[in-house]
Order: sequence, then structure tokens, then C-alpha cells
Amino acid sequence: MLLERYLPCRDFSSYEAFHRDFRIQVPPSFNFATDVVDELAAVQPDGKALVWSDDHGGDAVFTFADMARESARTANFLQACGVRKGDAVMLVLKRRYEFWFCLLALHRLGAVAIPATHLLTTKDFLYRFQAAKVTALISVGEPAVLDRADEAEQALGRPLLKITVTGGRPGWRDFADGLRGRPERFAVPAGADAIRNDDPMLLYFTSGTTGMPKMVSHTYSYPLGHLATAVYWQGVQPGGVHLTVADTGWAKAAWGKIYGQWIAGSAVMAYDYDKFVPGRLLAAMARHGVTTFCAPPTVYRFLIKEPPEALRLPALRRAVVAGEPLNPEVFNRFRELTGLSLLEGYGQTEMTLAIATYPWVTPRPGSMGMPSPGYDVDIVDEDGQSLESGCEGQIIIRTATSTPVGMFAGYYGDPELTRSVWRDGIYYTGDVAWRDEDGYYWFVGRADDVIKSSGYRIGPFEVESALLEHPAVLECAITGVPDDDRGQIVKATVVLTAGHAPSPRLVAELQEHVKKTTAPYKYPRLIEFVPALPKTISGKIRRVAIRGEAASNGDQDE
Repeated sequence: MLLERYLPCRDFSSYEAFHRDFRIQVPPSFNFATDVVDELAAVQPDGKALVWSDDHGGDAVFTFADMARESARTANFLQACGVRKGDAVMLVLKRRYEFWFCLLALHRLGAVAIPATHLLTTKDFLYRFQAAKVTALISVGEPAVLDRADEAEQALGRPLLKITVTGGRPGWRDFADGLRGRPERFAVPAGADAIRNDDPMLLYFTSGTTGMPKMVSHTYSYPLGHLATAVYWQGVQPGGVHLTVADTGWAKAAWGKIYGQWIAGSAVMAYDYDKFVPGRLLAAMARHGVTTFCAPPTVYRFLIKEPPEALRLPALRRAVVAGEPLNPEVFNRFRELTGLSLLEGYGQTEMTLAIATYPWVTPRPGSMGMPSPGYDVDIVDEDGQSLESGCEGQIIIRTATSTPVGMFAGYYGDPELTRSVWRDGIYYTGDVAWRDEDGYYWFVGRADDVIKSSGYRIGPFEVESALLEHPAVLECAITGVPDDDRGQIVKATVVLTAGHAPSPRLVAELQEHVKKTTAPYKYPRLIEFVPALPKTISGKIRRVAIRGEAASNGDQDE
């Protein structure tokens, strides 16, 4: 069994034994495409790997043999186009099944995959092209997405290899045409092109409160870090079907749409929709026999509002939740409707699952659970001193003795930024939490003010920068406001320039401006006009003071 190769000890009698004895066997050289996918294709070629469905009646099932063959053909195509080891290739593929072909192909080549959302603006594309030294882009064929990418390429001043998976377009190569006649096997790179465990494999852009999005770099051993995620938290099993609700442009896809699940022998499901409709999601889950499920709290908030019969999912045996704090009422209602307790988990793009409600941990609504094996977790004060139970502080990961498998290699091209969060054997998560007397961890919020809305991470800096481009805005501050459905919504507190006055029309204009300037999901749904922003003596905006004020006097866009 493939799983035994990487988890020599898999059965544990208690959480204490699990945390103490769990070990991941990392081979000297590991490549997920060849060591996992090709291996599975050889021993169980007809085993289901990907169950794909969309809202337009499309259904497809891909076996491990399919995945090995199509990813090899894709690798040969990309190699013929000039893609080499170390090249940065952006993937903007939503939930299309070609994402899996392309990602595995890049792993075979030793290239660096950069998954990204289709919601990127021209400015977003350009920043990523420049910052990551992108050489190629593989995208869905939506005209608006291709237009923005073309505009960014023109501003970049150098040509990119551009491939679209849905039809031809001037300046773009057609993916299907490119695969025709390609060999169904791809030679393992050797010599100077040989792939090492510490080579960069994935690059994720993730928002922060200062500066532009950070570039989180993961190496070729990263997939093994998600074994605890898939096997013990999500509870996937051979022959099962796991669904994680996430676009492939986000790191959550790596958590639940490929790595740990396939090593454990479970298929993954991709539900490709244009607009999230809870009833359709539930129907697709029932139709394809989803056995394990992961989604952010926002999704569960919508699911429990559906008719009770829609949540009768006989195949479903475990449901987990992560991305933002879970409201107890959602936990209780979901259990009432399905008989399943939602098991929370916590991690970041920079790492794997660090804290979770594992099988031996009795769920406590609102708690993230207990530390994962391999993660030395603590809560510290501003001076780095450990805090007692019940005290709020920053979550840290101690790495002086050992580094968890799956921790990031650093922020690409920015060692100073890396040292600012990971120094002296300690990684500072920037998240605030507290620990109770029984060892359960409870999330409080982001120390750096990043907003989590409907599963998206939104950095205030990006939205503030967009607003400040509007002539009516003198100053502004972006904060998150609690919302029953989205977890948080974006609020803008705005000081206007002379000659402009608050009005519903101006609210709508500012919102539309942000939608056009940055990704649409980042726009402020709540705008409050104030004469001045609260600041510290040194001139820094006091967002904590803004968050403490009632937001009811603002104008909200539904």
C-alpha cells in the first residue's frame, strides 16, 4: 500500500499517542507526479482519481492511469514550448480538470507552479508577472481574463508563453491542439535537471496588511506534509470521494484537492460552478457519493439554510471546516441535520494543518482543536513569553528542534520579510488565539488585520490603495466587520477631499471603482464617511479603534 511507504505507523489509540508517535517518512528524493501518481497508475490504473462535474450537465471521471497519461502528454507539450526546470508558470484554471494535468506536468518538469484566481485585474497580473518572473501562463478561455492578461503582458514589456484550455485566440496556444500526438510517457529529469526535495515547487501569493501580496514558496516535499490533513482530519479512505470547496487558485486546493487524498487512495471531486448555489452543491455531492467534505464556515452557513431533505447525504461520513472561526449555531444546526459534528482545523498558506479536531479530540464548537503532530505550537505575548491558559496571544510554531514537513521555504525573493516572521527558531503566525486548560485552541483574530470574507483573504493595503486612487478619497482605512453569512465583510472608513460630500451615489461609485481597480471580491460592502481617522501619536491609523465603533451608521451594499 502506497500510504505505508510514507506513514510506517498509522494506527493510534489516543491523541497523545498520535501526537507523540506520528512520523512522515520523507525519501531522499520525492516527486509527487512520479512517486505517487505514476505508482498508483501502475498498481490501480482503474482507480478513481478525479470526479469532475459542472453546472452545465458535464460529468467526467478520471482514473490514476488517465492522470499519469495526460500529465505526461502535457509535460511533453510544455517542454516542447520551452518550459524548463525552475520556470515560473501561472495557472488560472478555476475548477477545470485541466488544472490537474498541468500541475502534475509542472511537477514532472521541475517547474514552479503559481496557482491564481481568475478574478485578478490587469494590475494584479502585472505585479505577479514581475514579482515571480513568470515565463508562461495557462488560463481558462474567458475573454475578460485573457484581455487582462494580454494588457498585463503588454505592460510587462516581454513576451510570455500563453496557453488557453478553452479555444484558440491570437497570441495564445490552444491546449488541446498542443497535446495532440504527444508521447504518453515523460522521462524523469536527470543530471542538472534532476529535481531535489528542496527545489521550489509551488508559489502562492497571499495578502498581507503592508505592501503587496507575499509570495509563499513551497518545495517538492510539501505534498507529504498533508498526510495528517487528509488521513486523520478529513478522514479520507481508499475508494472514497473527497470534496474540498475551493478554487484551484487558492492554497486550500493543495490541502484538499490532490496531495494527501491521492496518497491515501481517495478520489477527489471538483465541482465547477459559475455561481455558488447551495442546493446545486448538495445535489452534486449526493449524485457523486461524496464521503468526506471540507468547506469554509461561509459555505456551511448557506447549507444549513437549505431544506432539511437536501442535507440527507447517505455517503457522507465526515465533514471538516477551516478558514475562519465557526459559529456554534452553525455547528449545532449541521449536526442536527446530518448527525455529523463539524471538525475544525487551522493552518496557513505558509504551512499545513497545525491545529485540528482530530478523531480522538471531542469537538468543542468554536475551538480549532489541538496541535498537529510535528507542530510545536504555543501562545506568546508581545515579548515572546509563553502565556498561561485563558490568555490571548500570538500563535507561534517552534522550529529550533525540527521543522514540520510542509512548512514553507520562505517568501520568494524576500529574505528580510521571511526573517520578520521566522527567526531564532520560531515562526510567528500573526494570528491571535488562546488555549484553555484542556489544551484546546480558540481563534481570536488576525494580528495583522487581514480580513477573511467568504473564504477569501483580503489585505487592507490593496483595498486602501485602490480607494486612494479615487479623487474623492483623502484618507481611508479598511477593516473587517462580522457578518453572519460571509464571516466578515470589508468596511471602508473614508475621509473625503474638499468639494465632495457623502451620498449613496458616491458610495456606489467608490464600490465600483474598487471592483475595477482590484479583484471584485475585495470591494467594501460597507462605507462610512468620517471627518478624520483615529491615529497614534506617530501617525499610524488605529484600526482597532475603528473596529470598536458601531458600523450601523454606514451605507451598506447588499
